[in-house]
Amino acid sequence: MKNLLVLGVLILGMMACEQQNDPAASKTQINGVLDDWHEAAAAADFERYFNHFASDSAIFMGTDATERWTIPEFKAYAKPHFDSGDAWNFTPVQRHVYLSDEGETAWFDEVLGTPNLGPARGTGVLVKQDTTWRIAHYNLSIPIPNAIADTVIQQIEQALNDTTQNAN
Repeated sequence: MKNLLVLGVLILGMMACEQQNDPAASKTQINGVLDDWHEAAAAADFERYFNHFASDSAIFMGTDATERWTIPEFKAYAKPHFDSGDAWNFTPVQRHVYLSDEGETAWFDEVLGTPNLGPARGTGVLVKQDTTWRIAHYNLSIPIPNAIADTVIQQIEQALNDTTQNAN
């Protein structure tokens, strides 16, 4: 009887290890983390949203060229938005998730529907901390169709020139 109990514990342990290294299970967990992260922003749940980041050294890159924030910097920017109950609402339309061979790092790209930015794209990196996936880096962008890229580039250059001239 004792041997059966030991065998059962060993089998359960092996199954748990196998499940932890199961790419499909990891991708399901990662999708759940990212979905909950977006839902937390839509619900203006500040703590839930920021608990999905790996650490204060994680990075959030916004759509403006000046928006490269550590998490403490991003919290300071985001807090008034969350406090007003009007954070942001990004709905994943499509997502691709990839895992490192060791299964401890993941990266993804996602197409987002947004009410204020129009179609957007998010890319990022997650790291596994113990058994929890956390966001280490996220980059939000607005994809520009090639057909209008020249016009947008001219507008960006003009805005940069205006900013430089106003600073002098």
